[in-house]
Amino acid sequence: MQKRVKVTIEDVAAAAGVSRQTVSRVINNGPNVKPAVRQRIEAIVERLGYVPNISARRMGGARSYLILSINDRARTFENWQSGRGNDWVDQMLYGGMSECERHSYHIVLELIDTDSDSTIPQISRVVGSLRPDGVILTPPHCDNPALVGWFERQGIASARLGHREGGAHVDVFMDDAGAMREVTAHLLALGHRRIGFLAGPPSYGPSQQRRSAFEAALDEAGLPPAAGQVGAGNFYFDMAVGVLEAMLDSPEPPTAIIADNDKMAFAALHVAASRGLRVPDDLSVVSFEDTPAVRLSVPPLTAIRQPTAAMIGKACAQLIAISRGEEGLGAFELPYEFVVRASTAAPRA
Repeated sequence: MQKRVKVTIEDVAAAAGVSRQTVSRVINNGPNVKPAVRQRIEAIVERLGYVPNISARRMGGARSYLILSINDRARTFENWQSGRGNDWVDQMLYGGMSECERHSYHIVLELIDTDSDSTIPQISRVVGSLRPDGVILTPPHCDNPALVGWFERQGIASARLGHREGGAHVDVFMDDAGAMREVTAHLLALGHRRIGFLAGPPSYGPSQQRRSAFEAALDEAGLPPAAGQVGAGNFYFDMAVGVLEAMLDSPEPPTAIIADNDKMAFAALHVAASRGLRVPDDLSVVSFEDTPAVRLSVPPLTAIRQPTAAMIGKACAQLIAISRGEEGLGAFELPYEFVVRASTAAPRA
């Protein structure tokens, strides 16, 4: 059997009649290449089956062509082990991979503990091994000032989800407070005056923005504090079940529930069914997130559709630009969508 000859970048350059540097710029989506030349080189790359060597690319310059995204280790593993999946992670990887592929980059997901004593040592080992061009910090890591400061001292560009300050960072966010005000206004307009909120953990900045907006919206509507019950379901199905059971057992139970993620909204549907409550006749339910399963629930859930994939994609695009020496810092707001489905209605008289 004849051994396959490895195609090199020099082979591509010779076939295209251009320099090695020109081929390198095309492979790395660099500037200053005429469209016709770029098209010819891309066709030759495909015809010859040339595969760029990422190690050689890293040795040839300061860039690693890697974007690192870190996620909450304990929560991610818990969702996997429980068999309930990680729809948020799926959307994150979809957005990141799609954008990185456009620039011949790669995205790597690492799970890091949120415990302050172990976070920095873990991330230090990962960064030392991968040497990423940029890092995406998802909640709650993006809200950890010690971790954010560590990346600043290392000179590694970071993108924070849910922050809007910009400055020395790439901040990508949606208007969480505005989304909560819109959801609460929707329920108030239907006639609900007792509304429960299944909140995420205190360490998640976007969740706390929603909680503050929820309480402010009820206050602006002239309702007493008791009109809005808040319980920390912490994004877990089982914990949300217990919190909602307690709310419904209170002297003035809520007629509507806002859940901070889809798993807690599914918990609300589960509790309602176990008590013989009809959704939305006896209990309206709204979710933040809007993963595909929401549209298949019974009834389909009214939800805030978070632009998770788009936010990760935008974070990758800005970090890649910075790695190329281009301007990329700043705060970038992406729009959410409020989708009204069959799980909300006026409360019973």
